[in-house]
Amino acid sequence: MSTASVPLPNWINYGLIPLLNLTVAFLISGFVVWLIGESPLDALSLLIQGALGNGEGIGFTLYYATSFIFTGLSVAVAIHAGLFNIGSEGQAYLGGLGCALVALALDRYVPWYVTMPIAVVGAGLFGAAWAFIPAFLQAKRGSHIVITTIMFNYIGAALMVYLLVHVLIVPGKMAPETRTFLEGGQLPKLGWVMQLFGAKLGAAPFNVSFIIALVVSYLVWLLVWRTKLGFEMRTLGVSPTAATYAGIPYARTVIIAMLLSGALAGMMALNPVMGSSARLQVEFVGGAGFVGIAVSLMGRNHPLGIIMAAILFGILYQGGDWVSFEMPNITREMILVIQGLVILFAGALEYMFRPAMVRLYQQLKRA
Repeated sequence: MSTASVPLPNWINYGLIPLLNLTVAFLISGFVVWLIGESPLDALSLLIQGALGNGEGIGFTLYYATSFIFTGLSVAVAIHAGLFNIGSEGQAYLGGLGCALVALALDRYVPWYVTMPIAVVGAGLFGAAWAFIPAFLQAKRGSHIVITTIMFNYIGAALMVYLLVHVLIVPGKMAPETRTFLEGGQLPKLGWVMQLFGAKLGAAPFNVSFIIALVVSYLVWLLVWRTKLGFEMRTLGVSPTAATYAGIPYARTVIIAMLLSGALAGMMALNPVMGSSARLQVEFVGGAGFVGIAVSLMGRNHPLGIIMAAILFGILYQGGDWVSFEMPNITREMILVIQGLVILFAGALEYMFRPAMVRLYQQLKRA
């Protein structure tokens, strides 16, 4: 029997195997650091210090993690329905347009807590709208979702550049960006959270969108594991043939799953657009949509695992910046190599150790 079909306890599937993957990634990364003449232990110490050593570092870590939670959830919802949504990057881009339009329209008239829920809806609707055409093509025409969502990433980027350069740009300015939102269109920082632990947030843009991400994570858990729609999505993801035989409408389920996935990706824009820069800019997504793929895979497509994986990648992003600053020999490109190794082992090779774990578990069980 194939090892892929052998059940393992959750503590092995969701704990030991990801930990082994992560350990191997860091060991290989340490070897790369050693090859260029730096101490791997010193680099690891600097990485942890930069990401978790003070309130500002923690704030930046959680700021990055917030974006990765949204995009990780986006990928996970699609995967549960048997779809591989590679378009979270473009959907987040269009989500930024949705929340920016809300902020621009309301920031002069209402406080942030009135603007925020409308911006959440706007970001979600624009992200879902950008996922609709790939979803429809997959459901009705059989066009592969990976191909269409990748193409829509490029179309979305081109569309946003056009809008920022020719439509939304501030008259007389050269920078392709909207005007700065007034206070009614900005999400407040969570400095009070750091103060509870005796730390200062400093310049970190850690904001209310983190709380929104946690609430959305819980709602995704409810949707996937506690609702009829979630059961239909998971059934479709396991066996489309069985789902159709059971009377689950294929086209409807695919389209709904992709709309939800696109909406979650769109909500990611709340963090950088309304929480950090307070304006819509070119390339604000910064690759978070693609990182969300690794976050989802490493978190085993479960909201709790996604939160933990997102924080890990937040540590890598913030700590990596600190390492490249303190160790000039370790360039930003080297940090990208380390992040790539983590993505490789946590994502693409996530089941590399599973056959060995199955054999070892079966031997221990027989003993």
